[in-house]
Amino acid sequence: MFEPIPLNLPPYPSKITKKQDKLYIFDALRKKELVLTPEEWVRQHWINYLHIHKKYPKALMQSEGGLVLNTLQKRSDLLIFNTSGEKILLAEFKAPTVKITEKVFQQVANYNSIHKIPLLLVSNGIEHHYCKIDFSTNSFEFLAELPDYEIVNG
Repeated sequence: MFEPIPLNLPPYPSKITKKQDKLYIFDALRKKELVLTPEEWVRQHWINYLHIHKKYPKALMQSEGGLVLNTLQKRSDLLIFNTSGEKILLAEFKAPTVKITEKVFQQVANYNSIHKIPLLLVSNGIEHHYCKIDFSTNSFEFLAELPDYEIVNG
C-alpha cells in the first residue's frame, strides 16, 4: 500500500480514505474516489496546484483523456483546454520514485504528435519540467516556470 510522501508542490487538503487495506483519494475532476497510487498522488497535487496557484479552471481540465497512438489506445494524464475549447497544456505524471528521463520526454512527445499542444508539463512530483512547442518552426524551449492560465488562455 502506497503511503503518501511530501512532494515538491504546495500541500493541499486531500481527501484520503481507507477501505479494506487500500487507500483512496478523491479526484476533484472526476468527482470520485480513486485508488491512491504514487502517480495519482502526483496528479491530484498538480490539479490542485494548477487550479489554486496558476488559476487553471477545473472545468477545462480533463484527466486520463484517451487517444490512439499507432493503433494503440493510450491515456494522457491531464489535458487542459482554453475557453475556446483548444488544448493548451498536456501533462504527464510519474511516481516520485520514477526518474524523469529522455524516455519519459519521448512518451510525452509521442502523445503530443497526436494532440499538437503548445505547452507540456512533465513531473514526478519532485522534479518538474515545462516545455513550450513552436509548431511553425518545429522547435521547443524549456521554461523556468509554468505560465499562469491567463497568459496561455490569451
